[in-house]
Amino acid sequence: MSADNTTTFERFIGIDYSGAKAPDDPLSGLRVFVSTRNGHAEEIRPTSLRHWTRQQLFKWLADEICHDPRSLIGIDHGFSFPKIYFLRHALASWPEMLADFIARTPSHEHSVEDLRQQHRLRTESSTSLRLCETWTSSAKSVFQFDVQGSVAKSTYAGLPWLHLLRQQAGNKLHCWPFDGFEPPQQGSVICEVYPSLYKRRYARADRGKDAHDAYATARWMQDMQQRNVLSTYFQPPLSSEERELAKLEGWILGVR
Repeated sequence: MSADNTTTFERFIGIDYSGAKAPDDPLSGLRVFVSTRNGHAEEIRPTSLRHWTRQQLFKWLADEICHDPRSLIGIDHGFSFPKIYFLRHALASWPEMLADFIARTPSHEHSVEDLRQQHRLRTESSTSLRLCETWTSSAKSVFQFDVQGSVAKSTYAGLPWLHLLRQQAGNKLHCWPFDGFEPPQQGSVICEVYPSLYKRRYARADRGKDAHDAYATARWMQDMQQRNVLSTYFQPPLSSEERELAKLEGWILGVR
């Protein structure tokens, strides 16, 4: 049994993200692993520095999406906010939210911590969860800062880059599930991931936590394609109302 074209990818890119420091600071917690259809997952490092900056990673990803084979890209930060955020700020869609966010919270130019100290972050209760987070046993709110395993800072740091990637890549990039639950037959797909769902499946070896999260993400996506079940993860068992909510809040690939 072979996978259909909509869920067949040539490369799998797993990214463990970091919202620390400034956009142009090298970050040891920002790690990237890439695997091909049948190859081993290998770590990719920037050419000029030992560690990635968020700025460099954006440029590399934009180039990959525009010029290299069809890829599935998994990044472990929140791609959106709970519905209450949209209601509070009269935002009708995810693209509208991204445009509003980058205008009001330019974390692609400043550190999240600096913007936070200047009271420029729009937040809600640290217990506010998206639907996809309630379907897991341990995912934290995108508004919960300063705790172990927090995804808040990386979410606030990463959202502007998603907006810029969409602008630069155009129809070569499908943002799942906001652009539709069914991936197109052409172009790359980017999605939110949560490595805690599957990282124990793969031996950690000598990799640190951040590197292993990126490695496990690339391996799991590749593994699911090889098992011909990847398409099932693009179609979580949601009601029609839940699917509409997920087009605002996003979904985590692998949560079913």
